Amino acid sequence: MRELGVPGLDVSRETLERLASLEDLVDKWTRRINLIAPDSRADIWNRHIRDSAQLVPLAPRPAGPWLDLGSGAGFPGLVVATILAEHSPDTLVTLVESDTRKATFLRTAIRTLGLDAEVRTDRAEALPPHNAAIVSARALAPLTRLLGFADRHLAAEGIALLPKGRARAPEIDEARANWDFALSETRSITDPEAAILRIERIVRV
Repeated sequence: MRELGVPGLDVSRETLERLASLEDLVDKWTRRINLIAPDSRADIWNRHIRDSAQLVPLAPRPAGPWLDLGSGAGFPGLVVATILAEHSPDTLVTLVESDTRKATFLRTAIRTLGLDAEVRTDRAEALPPHNAAIVSARALAPLTRLLGFADRHLAAEGIALLPKGRARAPEIDEARANWDFALSETRSITDPEAAILRIERIVRV
C-alpha cells in the first residue's frame, strides 16, 4: 500500500484504498475521454493524488462546505472528498465541471467510492453564489479570474486554496491591481517550483 507522505495529514488504510481505487478509475476513463494529460498517466499517484491531497492540511478543521471549481478529472475535488470522509465527514464537497463527459466521470467516481459529494454541471461564473468555506481550483484560470470566482462563491470568512506553478509571481502582481487580499504560500511537495496559494479577505479595488 502506497503512502501519501503529506506533512500534517494522516489517513487510514481505508482512505488509501479509496485513493488507489480513484487512481485506477482515472486511468481507465482516461483511455476513453482523455481526463488527464497522457504523459501524466504513468504517475497519477504523485502528480495528481498527492498533489491534490496537500491542500487538505491548509484548510480549517473541521472544514466547512468546500467548492471545487473546474474539477475535471476530480483533482483536487475527489481527493479532498475522499480524505474529508475520514477527517471531516459532515463536510459536503461540491465539484463544478461544465464538460458533461467529465461530470459523468465525477458522478461515477463518487458513487463507486461512496463519497458524500455532489457534481454541478455548470460554469463557475454561472453558478449561484455558494457561500462556501473553502474554494479550490487547479489549473483553471489566471489568478485575477480565480479571485472573481472566489469573491462570488466564498462566505465572508472563507478561504481560497489555489495551486500555482513557477510563473505565479506575475499572476499575483496582476491580481493585486484588481483585488486586495491576504496571501500566504506553501511550497508544493510534488514540485519544488510550485506552491499552494492560501488567500482570504478578498476585496475588489
